[in-house]
Amino acid sequence: MQKRSLGLDDRLYDYFLSVSLREPEILSQLRQETANHPAAMMQIAPEQGQFMALLVQLLGATKTLEIGVFTGYSSLSVALALPAHGKIFACDVSKEYTNIARRYWQQAGVANKIDLHLAPAIETLDRLLASGQSESFDFAFIDADKENYDCYYQRSLQLVRPGGLIAIDNVLWGGDVANFQVQNRSTQAIRALNEKLHHDERIALSLVPIADGLTLALKR
Repeated sequence: MQKRSLGLDDRLYDYFLSVSLREPEILSQLRQETANHPAAMMQIAPEQGQFMALLVQLLGATKTLEIGVFTGYSSLSVALALPAHGKIFACDVSKEYTNIARRYWQQAGVANKIDLHLAPAIETLDRLLASGQSESFDFAFIDADKENYDCYYQRSLQLVRPGGLIAIDNVLWGGDVANFQVQNRSTQAIRALNEKLHHDERIALSLVPIADGLTLALKR
């Protein structure tokens, strides 16, 4: 996984951040704490968090979905961009990781916007569908175990409204998707989903080479 945009050398990446990144202090603190975590490579890049916040504002989103929370950088980025009545339904299985997220949500004053579900994400998504919440979400972000990406995408497509957006992380997978000598299950799952999305007429599609690759799928 990449914590910064692919293909930029250190000098150009530092310049890129210097003229574009407007990172609130609370997000900077969370990013710095997560950098010391044993699983720090799961952290999204700051430019990606800012990009997602902009997408949420462009959509006028008030109800969003997050599949994979980790220490909360992406959810905090989105929560800060949502209006006061906005809501994130966040899915994760780790109490340890999300305890860090909860602490920063509280410090930022956005904990009331985030409804955390500690359970396998497929179970949470199925409960949302069973409770009649199809086509009620404006935005969904998928960044969890790669082998279930297609399952998360299919359910998110049902939950997001027409004109809503699904963002899928790590779709370039550090470049391994283009190296066919790499055949582990996670890489195969991402390749398969990338190919599927390329031909999925239910969406308008763009793969943005920010951070580790972010697919944007606009539901028709």
